[in-house]
Amino acid sequence: MTDKNIELNNGELMPAIGLGTWRADESGVLAQTIKTAVGLGYRHIDCAKIYGNQEEIGKALKEVGVPRKDLYIVSKFYQNKHRPELVAGALDEILDELQLEYLDLLLMHWPYAIKPEIDAMDFDSTNIENVPIMDTWRAMEDLVGTGKVRSIGVSNFNQAILEKMIPQCRIVPAVNQVEIHPYNQEKELVKFCKKSGIAVTGYCPLGGTKINVMNDDFIKHVAEAHIGTPAQVALSWGLARGISVIPKSTNEIRLKQNLHQVSLTSDEMRMIGKIDKHERKVDPARDHKELEWVFHEDKMECPVI
Repeated sequence: MTDKNIELNNGELMPAIGLGTWRADESGVLAQTIKTAVGLGYRHIDCAKIYGNQEEIGKALKEVGVPRKDLYIVSKFYQNKHRPELVAGALDEILDELQLEYLDLLLMHWPYAIKPEIDAMDFDSTNIENVPIMDTWRAMEDLVGTGKVRSIGVSNFNQAILEKMIPQCRIVPAVNQVEIHPYNQEKELVKFCKKSGIAVTGYCPLGGTKINVMNDDFIKHVAEAHIGTPAQVALSWGLARGISVIPKSTNEIRLKQNLHQVSLTSDEMRMIGKIDKHERKVDPARDHKELEWVFHEDKMECPVI
C-alpha cells in the first residue's frame, strides 16, 4: 500500500492513489466497494454530481468507521451550474448528497457550460451556453472562505485555457483532473501544470473500453518482469510521474492490487513513454463538433475565459 501524498499549492495533502466512482452505479455494489476500499487503505474518493451515485457514497462513508479528517473527498459540479449565481448551490447539493460538511476538493468538471435546465449528459449543441470560465471560477474562489471546501480545481482543462486563466486567478487551481494513461500521456500538459503549481490527477489511468492499455505487449512484459499486473504497471508509471491516479474497480482483489506499486526502472519509464497513441476514452467532440476545442486546441479557438 502507498502512503504517498501530493502536496497542493495551498499546502493541503492529497493521497496519490484514489478510488474512481464513474459508472459505478449498480445499487448496493458501490456502497460495499467504498467500505471495502476504505478498509484496504484507500482514503481518496473521487465523486461527481453527474455520476448520479453520491447519495449511496455518502451513506457508505457514514459506515466506514474512519474519521472524516482522515478521508479525502473530491467532487465535481456539472456544466449546468456554471452561471456564477448557481455555483454555491451546486456545492450545497453535493454536500447534501454525500452527507458531508465540507469537501477536500471541488472541481469544475468541464470548461464549457450548458443551460441550467439540462440535467443529463445527453444534450445537443443548442443547450451549450457561453458562460465565461472566469465568472464560474471567481464564484468557486468565494467558496474557499466558507469552510465548505478546502481546495478548488478544474477537470478536463487544456493548456491553452489554463494559460489564459491563471493570470486572472486570485486562487490558482490546485488540481487539474484529466484523462491520463500510457496511451494518452499528456506530456506537455503535465509539464505545464507542474511548472504552474497545479497538481495533476489522472482519470481512466488503466485505459478502458477500446483503449486497451492492459493488453499492451510491453506493459504485460514489464508486469511479468516485476511479478505484478498490467494495472500495477500503469498506475506505478503515473505515480512515478508525480500524478495522482484514481482507478475504478469493484473487485476486492484488484482493489488491493492497485494499492501496491512496482518499482519501474528508468529504461521501463522511457519505453512506456514511447507507446503514447493520443487515444482518449472521453472526448466530447465525438458527439459535439462545437466542443472540439476542449481537447484539440489546434482545431478551434479557445472560448471566452
